[in-house]
Amino acid sequence: ILKPCSRTFAASLLLQCAPSFEAHLTGATMAAAKTKKAGKSGIKKVVLAYSGGLDTSIILKWLQEEYGCEVVTFTADIGQGEELEPARAKAKAMGIKQIYIDDLREEFVRDFVFPMFRANSIYEGEYLLGTSIARPLIAKRLIEIANETGADAISHGATGKGNDQVRFELGAYALKPGVKVIAPWREWNLTSRETLMAYAKKHKIPVDFAKAGKKSPYSMDANLLHISYEGGGLEDPWWEPEEDMWRWTVSPEKAPDQPQYIELTYKKGDIVAIDGKRLSPAKVLAKLNALGGKHGVGRLDLVENRYVGMKSRGAYETPGGTIMLRAHRAIESLTLDREVAHLKDELMPRYASLVYNGYWWSPERLMLQKMIDESQQFVNGVVRVKLYKGNVIVAGRKSDDSIFDATIATFEDDGGAYNQKDAEGFIKLNALRLRIQAGKGRKIL
Repeated sequence: ILKPCSRTFAASLLLQCAPSFEAHLTGATMAAAKTKKAGKSGIKKVVLAYSGGLDTSIILKWLQEEYGCEVVTFTADIGQGEELEPARAKAKAMGIKQIYIDDLREEFVRDFVFPMFRANSIYEGEYLLGTSIARPLIAKRLIEIANETGADAISHGATGKGNDQVRFELGAYALKPGVKVIAPWREWNLTSRETLMAYAKKHKIPVDFAKAGKKSPYSMDANLLHISYEGGGLEDPWWEPEEDMWRWTVSPEKAPDQPQYIELTYKKGDIVAIDGKRLSPAKVLAKLNALGGKHGVGRLDLVENRYVGMKSRGAYETPGGTIMLRAHRAIESLTLDREVAHLKDELMPRYASLVYNGYWWSPERLMLQKMIDESQQFVNGVVRVKLYKGNVIVAGRKSDDSIFDATIATFEDDGGAYNQKDAEGFIKLNALRLRIQAGKGRKIL
């Protein structure tokens, strides 16, 4: 224990040494901060789902600044109709060495859209799952690139309010259980367009500020299957969107006054030709989008239940998908056994929810897919549809695998193909339990 005089001496000595002591503390603190930052992330390389737009360009820089890691960019062409080379130029300008720009249009339709439409999938009775079905493909490619480049993390630009964060991450974890996921919208404090723009200017991020400065009224997402609109006036469920919001379709009122007939050829549940001309899966969907859009087909205004718990209003244009669904049900009506068709209809809402909620790579979806694909072995033939002012009208269907028997179904003389007297026993047997209950005095009325 220091005596009074010793305490005075110690205090004097401390004051004399303060500058060097402070410098030592500052250096130690900085070193500790650097160690803490490195320890916090443990991430050396991350694959970013990159569009080249404002949000993901900011995310790219933020990853470099916040995590101090190497960033690999991945831009997918799934038919969104945008020029993708500018994304490459922006990534290069920001110092990115590994840049992936992949044309996934054929894979998207062949391995994701077509299998989903074999199930006649509709979420909550209306939504054709245009955004939902693209996410598992992007997640798959993110993981493939992570494996190719030795990255230990992936990153995406989905917000913390929506379904896409769930879809991306469930897919990623299913395909690479140990992968790390960085979701900037759940971490940073850039919570408004103004703060994003300020960050972009501060860090000299190559963004078209003249264009970005004009706030778009909608958040839009597009791929070969659909284009969606959210936000803006759509946040009021009573508000009707203006006509110039719609980009892919004409209004039914302005559609041609003459209907257009098209014939779709099916093989094992998938369209392989339009009007006799064989086309690849992506070209089939692109062609149907053009035809449907011309005739005002495929508009939808929907309030849906997000997986994260909130209701959300969105508007969608899915012209090709609307035609595909109607035509597929038509060819199935001719070729599927009754109980198989009914079982598919019972399971469809479950399948659609799995897709919507992000469980594309789950064992239950894969199991259902095997059953659905098995049901499509005889779904072959041709469907003729009429497109007219927003409507898709089935005008005919034929198949060499049809189990429709006109000889039996006819209202004319069937030549003994069906004995109508057999119906009496069929009815009595099916009524047996009803008759027993009524006989025991169980009154219905």
